[in-house]
Amino acid sequence: MNRELLLLVDALAREKNVPKEIVFVALESALASATKKRFPNQEIDARVAIDRTTGDYESFRRWTVVPDEEHEEPAHQLAITDAIERDPNLKLGDVVEEPLEPIEFGRIGAQAAKQVILQKIRDAEREQILNDFLERDDNLLTGTVKRMERGNVIVESGRIEGVIPRDQLIQKEMLRVGDRVRAYVMKIDRTAKGPQLILSRVSPDFLVRLFELEVPEIEEGLIEIRAAARDPGIRAKIAVKSNDPRLDPQGTCIGMRGSRVTAVTNELAGERVDIILYSDDPAKFVINALAPAEVQSILVDEDKHAMDVVVDEENLAIAIGRSGQNVRLASELTGWQLNLMSVEESQEKQESETGRLRELFMERLDVDEEVAEILIAEGFTSLEEVAYVPINEMLEIESFDEDTVNELRSRARNALLTEAIVREESVSTVEEALLALDGMDTEVASKLAAHGITTRDALADLATDELTEMTGLPDERAVDLIMKARAHWFETEPAVVAETVAATPAVTTK
Repeated sequence: MNRELLLLVDALAREKNVPKEIVFVALESALASATKKRFPNQEIDARVAIDRTTGDYESFRRWTVVPDEEHEEPAHQLAITDAIERDPNLKLGDVVEEPLEPIEFGRIGAQAAKQVILQKIRDAEREQILNDFLERDDNLLTGTVKRMERGNVIVESGRIEGVIPRDQLIQKEMLRVGDRVRAYVMKIDRTAKGPQLILSRVSPDFLVRLFELEVPEIEEGLIEIRAAARDPGIRAKIAVKSNDPRLDPQGTCIGMRGSRVTAVTNELAGERVDIILYSDDPAKFVINALAPAEVQSILVDEDKHAMDVVVDEENLAIAIGRSGQNVRLASELTGWQLNLMSVEESQEKQESETGRLRELFMERLDVDEEVAEILIAEGFTSLEEVAYVPINEMLEIESFDEDTVNELRSRARNALLTEAIVREESVSTVEEALLALDGMDTEVASKLAAHGITTRDALADLATDELTEMTGLPDERAVDLIMKARAHWFETEPAVVAETVAATPAVTTK
């Protein structure tokens, strides 16, 4: 009988083109399942070990050592107190085994055992096919639409099957059974029944891969695609850079009479693709990304990773694009937050900022308007810059002598010290749980305290616009902080429910 078992393993491994070890593991699982059925009234844990050489196999019943208070399932759990009585060396998490009489292989008979073996082999077979596909380092799948399932598209390519979820399909694109389709491999879902490829037709990476197919110079490394952004099915932007000075990266990607970019557009249901010239200079890159709009000037804010982009009235609508599409794609492409404004809006903002700085310097440095205007004209935008910019730079200002420079630096440092002391005092009233939030810092906590927000729950009750108005935080960071402040509500919810249930009087019905 043991020889027959080995022959069966060998035959299945050959037939399904999977390693013998996979078949052995499947057979052990089937035998363990059959062994459990000998204990119909208990949910025992069983293990079967097959000798890979002789075909002999042994069966074991298993118990896992658990704390006394968690000992709820005696069929496969052993309390730590009882375990130590058996063997003083046992500890929590250890597994205790006891030999069982092996079930006869010829009497497994149960169809379930055969199904377990075949299912595991099918899973292993699919895993092997996927591994072979992934080893080719190809993340683009070309196949045929096999069927539709609740809006998802199942694609078959040879022996490989993938699924394009509904949210990864290009809107208004009508795919039918039998259509040839391409998609980008995002990930492998191993939680489904057997591993499955998850595909996308809306990912920016899909756009990049299509250009790599159409433009040989990209595959050869002569041209790079540095970034991509998409509004799937409508418009997209890619940033290209040439590693060969003789090559025009934009013209190369467009192709003769637009043949290359047209091929990509046709694959993407008519999606228009703008090919942008990449630049290491962020401002120049943004100007290129906003084309065809002409930019008047750009003000870069490194701290907020944002740019104020000024365009004239004629170009403002072009720069924004339909429903804000052009500026949104340019922002995604460059990675910068872009604030578009007209020349008039820019002047108003500049005048407002200048007035704010003038008031700040006059009040905190105790200087007159003339000195404040000189500091602004020389490019100073904060007390920190006045206090800590290298002294040689300030001495170059013609209007200031050395005594004036030293006095201004001293006053700026004293003002900053006073601010720090006030901030520390205000933070002392803030709840520790609020200060401990990931992303919270002393400056933000101080601003919150100034508005009476001193507890985690008070922060959690705020709306995003309220938090940004109080602290000046970007919307994204404000949302993140509020969600983190609310997280403990959901963690404690089960306990609250339990207390409520415990406090509810029992009702008996007849």
